[in-house]
Parts: sequence; C-alpha cells; structure tokens
Amino acid sequence: MVSSRPRSAAASRSRSIILAALAVTAVLVGLLGHRASSASTSSSSSSATPSLSTQPLPPGPPERPEGDSRGAAGEADGVVPDGVTVFDDQYPAVVKLGPALLRALRQAATDAARSGVTFNVDSGWRSAKYQQQLLDQAIATYGSESEAARWVATPTTSEHVSGNAVDIGPPAAATWLSKHGATYGLCQIYRNEAWHYELRPEAVTHGCPRMYADPTQDPRMRP
Repeated sequence: MVSSRPRSAAASRSRSIILAALAVTAVLVGLLGHRASSASTSSSSSSATPSLSTQPLPPGPPERPEGDSRGAAGEADGVVPDGVTVFDDQYPAVVKLGPALLRALRQAATDAARSGVTFNVDSGWRSAKYQQQLLDQAIATYGSESEAARWVATPTTSEHVSGNAVDIGPPAAATWLSKHGATYGLCQIYRNEAWHYELRPEAVTHGCPRMYADPTQDPRMRP
C-alpha cells in the first residue's frame, strides 16, 4: 500500500499558493479602487474651485449705453467713439467740459506727448439722459442700487453731467497723470477709479487731496 502523505503535502501546497494569489489580487483591487476614488475626489475639488481666469475683473469706465438705439444716448449726449483725444473739439463730451479743466487737460496732454503718451477721453461731459442710462445699466450689472453707486453717480450728483470730471485712457495716460497730474491741478478722486480725474487748482501748490475709497464716500454724491 502506497503512503498518502506525499499527496496530502502537495494538496496543502496548492491550497497555499491559491490563497496567496487571492490575497495579492485583493490587495491590487483595493489599491486600484483607492486611486480611482482619489482621482474622483481631486477632480471634484478642482471643478469646485474656479481658476483665476474665471474671476471677475474690476470694471473700467462706464460703457456706451445698451438697448434700443432709438432711445439710447448718442454723441450729442456725450457718447464718444474710441480714440477721441482731449483736442477733438467736434465732440460735446470734450468741448462741454469746464473750460479750466479742459485747459489743464490739454496742457498736461501736450507735455505727456513728449514722452509718447496720448490722452484719450473715454468719457467726459454727459447729458443727464446719458448718465441715467449708465446708472440703469450699472444697477442691472451689479444687482443693486447700492453696489452700482460705487461706480456710477445719479444725474443730479454726477460731476460728468456738470462738466467737471473726465475719464482718461489708455492706462498709460492715467498712470502718467497719477504721477504728474498735481502739477496741472488734475487729481484722481476715487481710489477705485484710476481713470477719473477732476480739477483741483490748489493741488499745484499743496498736492492732491486724499482720495475717497469710492464715490459712496464722497459727500457730494449724497442726494
């Protein structure tokens, strides 16, 4: 009679190999599952955090009014096409500025031109109609009158309607004025509006006054 011991040992070894293989398989499946979960979590986290390119940019000077062209403001109300300079007398936005403000702007622009800087009028004098359209547009854009007030005044308080304010572009011109404007009595009034300038004659000798954070801090803007 042949002994059964060798056969039993072989069977035991086979079972051990099979169990070991199953254990390795389980480990591999676990690792793959963990990686898939991590990738899903990372993807979800990434999609929940907007990239820098999706962050809203600070607003610039008021745009031309939108809507029905029959009722929209035009050049006679102070709307200007691109590229209008402080020397373009055919535009009401320029020639209806206060005479002293316009003289100071043209003197500054003449001196800035020697450095290759051109002063464009992005917005100057505005009619009350134009100002109201810009305000309505701002309320629609920002969602409330209080938020819109940080960027656009009412027709009764706007220094543009009175001809005492101008929005200067491009950025190189506003930068030049921020450095040299006080020499001509031209001052940036609001910290959040680098393009908005008004005449402050006393700035020639005493420098420009401290800026308001935005128009809502300006006592003149209160009804």
